[in-house]
Amino acid sequence: MSDGSGGLESGRKRATRLRDRVERHALAGLTVATVAVLAVVFYYPVGTVLVESVVVDGAVTLGVFADLLRDPFYFGELARLFAGEDPVAVVRALVAPDRRLGIVGFTAYQAALSTLASVALGLPAAYLLARFEFPGRRTLRSLTIVPFVLPSIMVAVGFVATFGRNGTLNALLAAVGLGPVELMFSLEAIVIAHAFYNAPLVARVTTAAWESVDAGAVETARSLGAGPLRSFLDVVAPQVYPAVLMGAALTFVFTFGTFPIVLALGGFELATVEVFVFRLARDLNYAEAAALAVVELVISLAVLGAYLRYEARHTVTSRGVRPLPRRPLVPSAPTAGALLSRLGLGVYGVVAALVFLAPIASMVLASVTGGDGALTLDHYRFLVERQRTGAAFQVRPWPAVRNSLVFAAASALVALPMGVVVAVVTTRRYRGRKLVDAVAMAPFAVSGILVGLGLLRGLVFGVEVAGWRIAVAGSAAIVAAHAVAGYPFVVRTVAPGLDSLDRSLIESARALGASRARVLRDVELPLVWPGVVAGAAFAVAISMGEFTATVVLATGADAYTMPVAIERFIGRRLGPATAMGCVLLVVTGLSFVVIERLGGEYDGI
Repeated sequence: MSDGSGGLESGRKRATRLRDRVERHALAGLTVATVAVLAVVFYYPVGTVLVESVVVDGAVTLGVFADLLRDPFYFGELARLFAGEDPVAVVRALVAPDRRLGIVGFTAYQAALSTLASVALGLPAAYLLARFEFPGRRTLRSLTIVPFVLPSIMVAVGFVATFGRNGTLNALLAAVGLGPVELMFSLEAIVIAHAFYNAPLVARVTTAAWESVDAGAVETARSLGAGPLRSFLDVVAPQVYPAVLMGAALTFVFTFGTFPIVLALGGFELATVEVFVFRLARDLNYAEAAALAVVELVISLAVLGAYLRYEARHTVTSRGVRPLPRRPLVPSAPTAGALLSRLGLGVYGVVAALVFLAPIASMVLASVTGGDGALTLDHYRFLVERQRTGAAFQVRPWPAVRNSLVFAAASALVALPMGVVVAVVTTRRYRGRKLVDAVAMAPFAVSGILVGLGLLRGLVFGVEVAGWRIAVAGSAAIVAAHAVAGYPFVVRTVAPGLDSLDRSLIESARALGASRARVLRDVELPLVWPGVVAGAAFAVAISMGEFTATVVLATGADAYTMPVAIERFIGRRLGPATAMGCVLLVVTGLSFVVIERLGGEYDGI
């Protein structure tokens, strides 16, 4: 009996030692696994595109770049400068009324206009949220992140339903005897749609900066004789405009790499770099597509790099001891200035409702109305009929919904542990932490077309390893692309919570003998659980709405998702596209119910 109990005790000790050894090395192992996954599904595909831009027919050459830079089709008048012409003559041509911008120039031009529109629409919202108190303010602030993760192709359908020839706006204008407004397939439509996405981003980061201004500093400036305007310019503005610049820089990068919005609202007549990369890849001109994608990446990184250098030199530290008090939205003692500011906010509210609410409402309305304006469910019946009788080569609703759900679940299973591991690694104190954070967050700056093209040319077409050709299916590549797009959102929802934890809790657990992985599992993650759930919901929502990489990789008849189905419907019939858009809206909205039900309050984006 004693021998049996002694063997049992020995087995328990061995199991305990093994478990301790695994727990001791678990975090390091997860970190290595995350790095390996990123290397395979992100850095290798992007590297493949970079290599293809300089290696043509087995020889290293910069000829593709040289031809690209000297082609007026891409660089307009600047191509003459790259061709060696007189810089003065090139400058004169650039300021002339008939100047040629080229594809790259037009992309930068529309991105600049979109940035200005987003800042102009986002700053009043930041002013409202940071300086006024009213019922629903916290809810409204939370909702500012929603447009950023809404499926872009769905929003494009909403804009067609709102601003199209037979859209809601023209119907309302006709009702009051005004003529129609032609906005579709114009630069104005693209800029407004980009503002829909990015103005809430500008508002969110600016509100956070405005709320961190110390009221004591403002009161000191006022006591020294500064007026309201002077104290704003000298105290508040220096602490707010870095956040405005951050929002503007991110907006420029996001709109410079725009694809679904331009494809749906502008077509090839108003094509951007991203659209032409897709077109070149579709025409199997991979070398030129890769070179153009690299040019886009360099410009995006240059803008972000310039902002980061500015931020490093002009960082403003605010103690935030006492935030500025908020004023009631309805003034107790009306004055001319108070009434004027409220009137301005009222006008802004009308414009904001037109930009943010009208597209979604119009899409829902268009899905249940016919050409004569009568209520009907014909568009939904069309989807049901297409599902029942559609040919194998036609887009059918159920496979699109099924694929979206499966891809979203699979990509969340990949993105969630990756994001948590990156959040843990980037919130530890060590030299080089900022560099690790920047490398891990690179997917924010790399376009989906570039990732999709790299996955297609690398993993989907196959890789030679030790004489074996390894290839993955298009559906697996789509999951990889969605995970790459989603995991940065997991990081940004989990990392702030981890960073704000009381370090004494962790140190106490370690002092009691708990391993690093055990502390993470039993102490840290339970405390930041709302952020983890929110990150999972964001990963699902990003996957549901991802279109750019998916349209490159969804070459098979069974690999298309709901956004791809909407794009194919919108080219033929708007009604079924709006119905499919409503299905996508409902399915995507369910992911945010998870935040409400299982999550709670969380820091981060």
